[in-house]
Amino acid sequence: MPPEPTLSVILITRNEAHNLEDCLQSVRALAGEIVIVDSASTDATLDIARRYGAVLASPSDWPGFGPQKNRALDLATGKWVLSIDADERVPTDLAREIAAVLAADAPDIAYKMPRLSWYCGRFIRHSGWRPDYVVRLFRRGQARFSDDLVHEQLLPTVPVKALRNSLLHYSYLDFSQVLRKTDAYSTAAAQQAFANGKRSGLGKALGHGLWAFVRTYLLRAGFLDGAHGVALAISNAQASYYKYLKLWHLGQAPMKKPPEGGF
Repeated sequence: MPPEPTLSVILITRNEAHNLEDCLQSVRALAGEIVIVDSASTDATLDIARRYGAVLASPSDWPGFGPQKNRALDLATGKWVLSIDADERVPTDLAREIAAVLAADAPDIAYKMPRLSWYCGRFIRHSGWRPDYVVRLFRRGQARFSDDLVHEQLLPTVPVKALRNSLLHYSYLDFSQVLRKTDAYSTAAAQQAFANGKRSGLGKALGHGLWAFVRTYLLRAGFLDGAHGVALAISNAQASYYKYLKLWHLGQAPMKKPPEGGF
């Protein structure tokens, strides 16, 4: 029987060929095992994963981000687990810090790391995006993901200690990607809120959108990120507005089919 790998790196993917090579290359020296759960990719994602010797699963359904990540976690066999997204990178200094954690092998501690995120041409250092600690490194069996459809969280059962070096997150490469993600995430967030019994209206959608802008640009010092801070505050306002607008729509009675012939 082969020995248990020290570290399993787990990911979920869907059409991530443009990201996956750089992501996996950044963890290659650390990973004793790479586990990828893919959701019907039609690009070269699976070919890239196979080149890196990944353990692959391709379930036919999509249960949401949290449950999908738990599927990847359930396939991991390493003593330690590092959860990462395809648009994230582990730079050299963070890799050294993680390697030191693995060598020390301290029991009953999970680790969070600061994340530095890219928005359409620059890393954002304010606007509520920094330091953006995320819990990602833990002993297998000491954490699970929440069942949220979107904005899932890793829920450790042990104390959490902070690492010093940053995970790099190439979250938005251009504004077209911002619009696509805003649409997808606001839909999932609205569906999740509706399932939890929440309801909305047009006024609530407008109020949440305005508050998201004020919070990002003023309260979280987005103005220090220059023009990108303005753009990000507007993006956050749109995401919040559309989430509550879609929630309003879900709460309405089923609409009649539009009349044929247009007007």
